[in-house]
Amino acid sequence: MVRVGLLSWWHVHAKDYAGDADAHSGTQLVATWDEDAERGQQEAQKRGLRWYGSYAELLNAPDIDAVIVTTPTNMHREVMLAAAQAGKHIYTEKVLAATMKDVDDIIDATIAHNVKLMVSLPRLYTNYLHMIQQVIAEGALGKLTYARVRHTHDGSLRTTAHPEGWLPQRFYDPIEAQGGALIDLGCHPVYLLHALLGAPISVSATVGHVNGRAVEDNAAVLLTYGGGTIGVGETSLTNLGTFSIEVHGTHGSARFAEPETVVWVRTRDQREWQARELPTTNPPSAFEQWITHITQGTVANENIMAARALTQVMEAAYQAAGAGRSVTFR
Repeated sequence: MVRVGLLSWWHVHAKDYAGDADAHSGTQLVATWDEDAERGQQEAQKRGLRWYGSYAELLNAPDIDAVIVTTPTNMHREVMLAAAQAGKHIYTEKVLAATMKDVDDIIDATIAHNVKLMVSLPRLYTNYLHMIQQVIAEGALGKLTYARVRHTHDGSLRTTAHPEGWLPQRFYDPIEAQGGALIDLGCHPVYLLHALLGAPISVSATVGHVNGRAVEDNAAVLLTYGGGTIGVGETSLTNLGTFSIEVHGTHGSARFAEPETVVWVRTRDQREWQARELPTTNPPSAFEQWITHITQGTVANENIMAARALTQVMEAAYQAAGAGRSVTFR
């Protein structure tokens, strides 16, 4: 049994990961800490968890094997370095960190202390992504020329029911969150583009402040690749929830949009869109894979490299948006 502590309830997905730990037969959520003591103590009491007044105390507990890190983004480096040094396995909300220096420091620490690291990049482990990757591997699309991924929700919109929007106001703190829509919801289009097209050679970005927040609530990134291929990632907290992927090549196209249960494919040989039914189940989730890596002593190399590539693009995207020019990777 892997005994888990949860570090901070800052992120909206903290409760989801607590649920994952409760539901998994190989884990037990036993303790928690929060930089907001009142919030953390409420969760501890509600869930029957041990409460710690500092994360250092929790990390020193000998009966805790692993931690879920859902702190403010600006605390990721200090908390995860401490967890690694304490020998606690780490499952963390994206992004791993906001800068490449912090990311590499975290990864190096987990390697040095033999800690199993997994980053929550949930849409990497979905039947629709694997179906599109299969279509690409078959050669049905030819040379890939363009991919577009869009992911949005209305969390920033002011409504009668939610005068300040349904996202917590702390998500608009530029220090704690390290950014806005792009570094949070926008992570999903970026890591999916990496899964489809690989590493870009340059990044451009634009950000918008539709509702006058301190951080952006509307954003897009433009990625360029060798051979003229282009990738576009779009995100927003200012419209109804949408999620879609489209991939185009010299021989055909593939697309998927929630809530559909098929991937649509069209090729030079079959001009009409053909539906490919998705499997009824998804691959193992990031959380399930993390527990497997802990129990089997393996390393989530692909996940960690995807998380590293994500931060590389995110850091460059904010630089590009601020400077009004593209950033090229060397």
